[in-house]
Amino acid sequence: MLSILRSLGAKIEFNERNKEILVNTDGVGRAEPCLEEMRKIRGGFFVIGPLLARFGEAVVGLPGGCDIGERPVDLYVRGLRALGATVEINGRVLAHSANGKGLVGGSFHLDFPSVGATETLMMAASMADGVTVLSNVAKEPEVIDLARFLNDSGACVYGAGSDKLLIKGKCQLRGCECYVPPDRIEAGTFMLAAAITRSLISISPVTPSHLSCLIDKLKIAGCKITRCNNDTLEVSAIPENVCENLRGFNVRTSPFPGFPTDLQPPTMALLTTCSGSSIVEESVFDRRLGHVRELQKLGAKIQVCGSTALVFGRETRSALHSSRLRAADLRGGVALVLAGLVAEGTTEISGIGHIGRGYENLDTKLQFLGADIKRSIPVASQL
Repeated sequence: MLSILRSLGAKIEFNERNKEILVNTDGVGRAEPCLEEMRKIRGGFFVIGPLLARFGEAVVGLPGGCDIGERPVDLYVRGLRALGATVEINGRVLAHSANGKGLVGGSFHLDFPSVGATETLMMAASMADGVTVLSNVAKEPEVIDLARFLNDSGACVYGAGSDKLLIKGKCQLRGCECYVPPDRIEAGTFMLAAAITRSLISISPVTPSHLSCLIDKLKIAGCKITRCNNDTLEVSAIPENVCENLRGFNVRTSPFPGFPTDLQPPTMALLTTCSGSSIVEESVFDRRLGHVRELQKLGAKIQVCGSTALVFGRETRSALHSSRLRAADLRGGVALVLAGLVAEGTTEISGIGHIGRGYENLDTKLQFLGADIKRSIPVASQL
């Protein structure tokens, strides 16, 4: 994302010691980011909203990211058109304000509460002329955090966390300080790591309310989860503490506050080591079961029908065995890493570039926890 901003003319400074990033956009003078950089992450597409709001035009590539099913941009396009934009798609997306001056307030109902579409339209509307009402919007914590950041920058966004947003457009925004909250998906991944390895891990900082669904499922499995303070969780699956093998459970993904689709793959890895059978239903993306074939190479017994998987667990701890695997996407890749932690022998995973897009120094963090894991290809700095 920083590379995309640099391609627009932004100046980026990174303070390694304080883990702070200073972004200066005074020098941004173009509305067309580097297409090569945009192909690397789906989040790069989000710049279309701010660029349209600031310059009245934007030329961006179609979003990249993981191939996990249909991820159409029609919600973005129809939403921007509702704000007075003319949008064309011809290998890339060309958008400009129809009146030649800028976006205007309007009303738009999202067919599906997409996080990306909600955030993009929220940013675009923050500088549109007039009032915008967005309904059936995403309620994810990331949407609430973005609304807070926009308001701190001078915007007027109301209703974040509900299914309707009201945005009063401003002619100009200002810079501000922003604290990035803990990544709930990374935190959830380490909670699952504790469960699959039958270990005890203390995780901080974490916002427990953002992970209620996962916490409930892990408790059903038999894990003991303790809230040590406001931002620390202790997850224990040590056999002496749980008294028996962890039990399987059923999962159906859905938008927040439902079970996160991003945690479905690593959760399935855990379920292959639990007792009994479990049903995993993926209702958000239609091709997010690609990791099943790789888990089967490890000896997992999983049957798939459409977007539903039946996972046959183990009566005793994991009976997975090592194999050579390939990560085809970000979350599926981390599921293979978790499975590899408990598979007998040495598991080799290629395609780990996908994993690096969502987890910073995952191998180092797992090594710190005692895992025998190493990266054969040095990680390249993204800063």
